[in-house]
Amino acid sequence: MKALVYKGPYEIGIENVEDPRIEHPNDVILRLTTTCICGSDLHMYEGRAGADDGMVFGHENLGIVEEVGDAVVSLHKGDRVVVPFNISCGFCKNCVAGYTAFCLTVNPGMAGGAYGYVNMGPYRGGQAEFLRVPFADFNCLTLPEGREHENDFALLADIFPTGYHGTELAEVSPGESVAVYGAGPVGLLAAYSAVIRGASEVFIVDRVPERLEKATEIGATPINFDDGDPAEQICELTGGEGADKGIEAVGYQCQRPGTPAHDPHEGAEREDRALTLNWLIGSVRATGKLGVPGAYFVGDPGAPDKAAEQGKLEIDWGTLWQKGISLGTGQCDCKRYMRRLRELITSDRAAPSFIVSHDLPLDDGPMAYEKFDQRVDGFTKVALHPTMA
Repeated sequence: MKALVYKGPYEIGIENVEDPRIEHPNDVILRLTTTCICGSDLHMYEGRAGADDGMVFGHENLGIVEEVGDAVVSLHKGDRVVVPFNISCGFCKNCVAGYTAFCLTVNPGMAGGAYGYVNMGPYRGGQAEFLRVPFADFNCLTLPEGREHENDFALLADIFPTGYHGTELAEVSPGESVAVYGAGPVGLLAAYSAVIRGASEVFIVDRVPERLEKATEIGATPINFDDGDPAEQICELTGGEGADKGIEAVGYQCQRPGTPAHDPHEGAEREDRALTLNWLIGSVRATGKLGVPGAYFVGDPGAPDKAAEQGKLEIDWGTLWQKGISLGTGQCDCKRYMRRLRELITSDRAAPSFIVSHDLPLDDGPMAYEKFDQRVDGFTKVALHPTMA
């Protein structure tokens, strides 16, 4: 089968690789119709996560069941399904409690597994024509037949639930104001989820024009951090008090104001890993709450210093404590939200695919990675379509 293959920093190739096969009776094989490029894939693409040459990325996957293991009971050939990026068993202590991002079975020695991601187990990603899904009865969410809502449903694999997870961590309630840092796909869908939950006002902070324009489409107030301290801008717009809740959707590669929007060879030197967290602490009122779905890694080979390489940050803990701000963080347990969000889509109450800027064939993947990483030509979210239903 054809697949996108990591060849080294800033290099993705399209190659023929071995087809996946049933390895356990509870597996299924999917023929993929949509697989997306995620912002977190860029950490690996840039050589910032220790990916091995030959690795197939891709954890946002939707397709048609092509082959079914003998122990699978709820799925049949021809079923249309989306799979969460978290691979989980469904029966360990954490899965039973709903913490499927921290499954204790699928990745021995670490809590949690995923498709095509460093340190998340031996599972090939889905930026390819076919994908093996383990524990398929638990991991597959069935969808209506056909092609309707294809991109909306594909976003159930990760970024729609992850954006919603940010609002859950921050406990966003109707009538509250929310500050969201990062207008990439997760940040935009966190803002969108805040609107769905009844937020009275949503501020979204970034500096990429296309992203800030997308923010206005969902009724959010765009804040450009190159125009001045975003915490001060948000406090000014809230009568000096700050927003009720805050969401960090940037992660550890936050760039300083005034630096070039993207330079593939000098990224780490322009970064301040704690900047968005500290801005967020300044943007939220006393006794507010923060949700942090943004990715922060323990290992970063491209970090500018040893502390940063180990994931250690200089956070303004004193102000956080003084203001009595509470904080929730961690990887999204996608299955916790997928079914409910699917129902919002099928009832036309949500259409998260507004963030998808490009629908492309798998062969265009290398070009899409380059343009998405450079934030150019309007590449805000890419959906690749390896095969057609």
